[in-house]
Order: sequence, then structure tokens, then C-alpha cells
Amino acid sequence: MADALAWETILAAAAAVFTRPAFRLFRHIACGWVLCPARHTITGMLPSADPDGEHAHDAFHRFFRDAVWKTAPLWKTLTVALAAALLPSDQTVGTSVDDTIAHKTGPKVDGAGVFRDPVRSTKRKIVYAFGLNVVVLSLRLTLPWAPQPFGLPVNLRLYRKGGPSHVQLAAEMLREIAQWLPLHHFILTADGAYASLAKLRPPRTHVTSRMRRDAALYDLPAPRQPGQRGRPRKKGERLPTPPAIASQAPTADWKLTNVRMRGRTVQRCLLARTLLWYKVATDTPVLLVIVRDPARREHDDYFFTTDIHADPGAVVSDYAGRWSIEVTFRDAKQILGAEQPQSWRRQGPERTVTVAFWLHSAVWLWYITVRGDKVSWPLRPWYTRKRSPSFADALAALRSALWCQRISASSATKPELTKIAASLVDLLARAG
Repeated sequence: MADALAWETILAAAAAVFTRPAFRLFRHIACGWVLCPARHTITGMLPSADPDGEHAHDAFHRFFRDAVWKTAPLWKTLTVALAAALLPSDQTVGTSVDDTIAHKTGPKVDGAGVFRDPVRSTKRKIVYAFGLNVVVLSLRLTLPWAPQPFGLPVNLRLYRKGGPSHVQLAAEMLREIAQWLPLHHFILTADGAYASLAKLRPPRTHVTSRMRRDAALYDLPAPRQPGQRGRPRKKGERLPTPPAIASQAPTADWKLTNVRMRGRTVQRCLLARTLLWYKVATDTPVLLVIVRDPARREHDDYFFTTDIHADPGAVVSDYAGRWSIEVTFRDAKQILGAEQPQSWRRQGPERTVTVAFWLHSAVWLWYITVRGDKVSWPLRPWYTRKRSPSFADALAALRSALWCQRISASSATKPELTKIAASLVDLLARAG
């Protein structure tokens, strides 16, 4: 019962975002969404969301399509709750940003378009898909009991052709999270498509991203001499491209360093140099970090960060942690069914995707705060190397708590669950 109450507390924090009737619908939808054992269509979630038929099924469709509520305050309540529970105020917060396609079908879906599908596309063949192109900002959370960081969505924007670009939407979200968490500083990691965020200089945020192999690089401008005439120089002498810098660097300049990559500690040779990438970051100095596999089995990688005092090994580890947002995309789509609710009109498509990603973070918040250091997951003889719970394990734990509460509340005498009932609850919690 205490575990179920903790979930209700997380949902109750969002009550101010909605009117009172809309919040009741939101609470039903949130519980029905995590309990749904089948496809996450709106009508498919109703048996779990509203088993007593308290509301007409049309009300749940109207909640997404026409109800008076905004997504930004909903994200703010969750972000503040995450920070209060998991992020000390003096801690620099890791964040990641990327975009993904929520595939949709139908003759007309508001906000949807045809976009390149990065998952199915290859170098030789480009695959296009119809759906919503959403830009997601996530917190990158590292816990002592997990070898890899978690990506917890804290903001989302729908990209529309002809509107603000992906980079501009990402900058808007970064400014919002800086307002919501005024005591924190941030490190943003993103792929090369978002490198120009370094030029926009989000508040209290350093940007780490990939650098192009053909980047036009410059040395820092020479100090201005006393009495020198003319305007100050914005950039110094032209430098070679990153591959040329790597090939010309003396062996002594490379440092063998331990870095974290997807839960493993590996050794890489690192070369760091402060310079200007004027086209992308204008006159903001950046730290170029070149990563080389000592065995030369992998190609060199080129990263940069606007934090010129950063440790090069930490820059590489931070960028490797960006993969957590890709895992979030998979979990939100495959486990929470972010693409499945059939809402086509007005604000419905964007809001269904928003609630799915919001619930992803809410489930992790519940699991981490309730289970704490006592996290556990079922042992499988065919999966002996598993070292931390997955999102599916966290969702199953929440489902078990909610199903136990419902079974106990519907029983007249409220007996303890028998072993058979407990086994059925466990199977139900892992269905879907």
C-alpha cells in the first residue's frame, strides 16, 4: 500500500496543471497506461484506467484532443520533483537532447510529416517514415547500483516543418529547464546535428558534441598589444582539420586514459587542444578532444566541449553516456507504447507522446525513490550477466504494487495475497 501511495504522490504533484475534472482523467490515464497489458490505444487502456466506467470513453479522447492544459507546466512539476529527490543543488547535471520519430498511421495526423528514419536508414539507402518528429531533452542520471546512466525525459517539443528548427527547439527547452532549476549547472551532450547549440550559449550550460572531420578550425587570437590600432581580431591563424591535427601531433602529446563507455572502463589515447570552431561556436573557445583506440581497431573520434577546463576523459565519458537517450526512445516506444494511442486531431497526437515520455520518467522516479538501494530484478538462467534493473523491471514493480492495491481494495475481508494470487499478479505485471 505504501508503494502505491508513493505513485499517487507523484501524480498529485501535477494537480495544479489541470482543472479538477481533467486531473481525475489524468490520474486514471496515468494508472491505466502503466497497467495496460495490451496495445496502448486509448480505448485499450480504459479497462485498466476506469474499470468502473466512471467516465464516458469520449472524455478520455477529449482529454488529449481538447482539454485545457499545457505540456510545459506538466514537465516542470516532474523536473522539479526529480531534482528534489535525486539531484543535490551543488551537482552539475548531465543532460542529453535528440529527436526521434513517433510513427503514426492515418489519412491526416495533426503535426505529423514525412521524415528520414534514422533507425532504418543506411549510408546507401534512405528510408522515410510518416509520424511525429519530437525533440526530447533528458536528464542523464548515474546511480551507484547501475553501471550505465539512465535517461529521464524532462521536456519535449514537436518539430513542425516550416517552424523553429531542431536546434532552436532544443535551445528553448534548455532555457526552460534553467529557469525550473535555478541552482544547477548543466552539461549537454548531443550528436553533431546539435553542435550549433554552442553558438546559442544556453544559460549555465556547457555543450559537448561531435566535431566534423572537415571542420574549419582556428587558433585563439593573439593578445592585443598596447597601442595596437584597429578592431580586435576574432580568430587566430587557420589550423589543420581534426584528422590532420591528430596525424601531426607528437606521440608525447597523447595521454592514455581510462574512460567509461556503456558501462565498461576502457583505455583510450586522448589528445586535447583549445581552439576556435568559428562557424559553429563563433568566438567561444572550445576544447577539441581526439579519441584514439590504442589497438587502432576503431577509427579516431573527434569531440568538442565549450568547457575548456574540462577533463578530456570526462568529455569522452559524458558523450558515451548520451546513448542513454536512445535507450529511453526504445523503452518509451516498445514498452510504454508511445506511438500507439490513436489520437489524430488538434493537440491530441503531441499530447499522447508527451504523456508517454512523462510517464517514463515518473516510473523511474517512483522506482528509484521507493526501492532505493534495495533494487532487484528476476533472475533468468539465460541472462546471467545482467547487473542492473531495466525499465521493464521498474514498470513491472510499479504494476505489481498497483495491482496488489486494487485486489486488496476490492476484497471485503482484505486477506493477504496467497501464493497463487501473487504469482498471477507477477505474470500480469510483466505482460505486454
